[in-house]
Amino acid sequence: MVDLLLKDLTSLGLITAFALIALIMWLSTKLSKYLTRGRVHASAIAIVIGLILAWFGGFVTGGQKGITDISLFAGIGLMGGAMLRDFAIVATAFEVQATEAKKAGFIGALSLLLGTILPFIVGCIFAWIFGYRDAVSITTIGAGAVTYIVGPVTGAAIGASSDIMALSIATGLVKAICVMVSTPMTAKFMGLDNPRSAMIFGGLAGTVSGVSAGLAATDRRLVPYGALTATFHTGLGCLMGPTVLFFAVKALLG
Repeated sequence: MVDLLLKDLTSLGLITAFALIALIMWLSTKLSKYLTRGRVHASAIAIVIGLILAWFGGFVTGGQKGITDISLFAGIGLMGGAMLRDFAIVATAFEVQATEAKKAGFIGALSLLLGTILPFIVGCIFAWIFGYRDAVSITTIGAGAVTYIVGPVTGAAIGASSDIMALSIATGLVKAICVMVSTPMTAKFMGLDNPRSAMIFGGLAGTVSGVSAGLAATDRRLVPYGALTATFHTGLGCLMGPTVLFFAVKALLG
């Protein structure tokens, strides 16, 4: 009976992947509620669990693709692959209303621009510190610091290796977790108590998942406003990463 069940779960890999992610999110929600009393959002806990599972999968199998090297969970490779990633980008973009975006005003646009360029510069600096000297690698890792989606999209466009794109994703995940965890702790200092400040914060922080989760743990009423400006980061980063930012890095490196 067990063997038959495992066989079915393995053959229906994508369904198994969705079930596993649902289980992780349920567990993360409970841990967030009862262990941290909502101060650490469930999304941050879920990402940490995902990283642990990825390490465990690679450790057990000796493979290079984390938990997807275990045949039972191979569907996660499809679920987290480029197809559904790009679908998520398009779906997010379709939800943005131009009339609503105008409410952020000039300050929202400025924060969006700064929130794209400044993390990119920081990411490039860290790439340089860790020994990368070519424009493709530095740009890809810098783009990952904008968001963990912009990194691989930029890397794929300019010809980065899979290892560099993986590093860019890791960079974006670290940023997202930091934003998730630190937002409730620093909300009072930053004045995150009104829609306008939430939109500015969303533009500067950039990561949609980090901003949404952080504001949800701070004040759920502010989530739509922070996500409003943060949503544009993926599109703006994917536009600027392989073009303006790449050519700027290439020019600086000669």
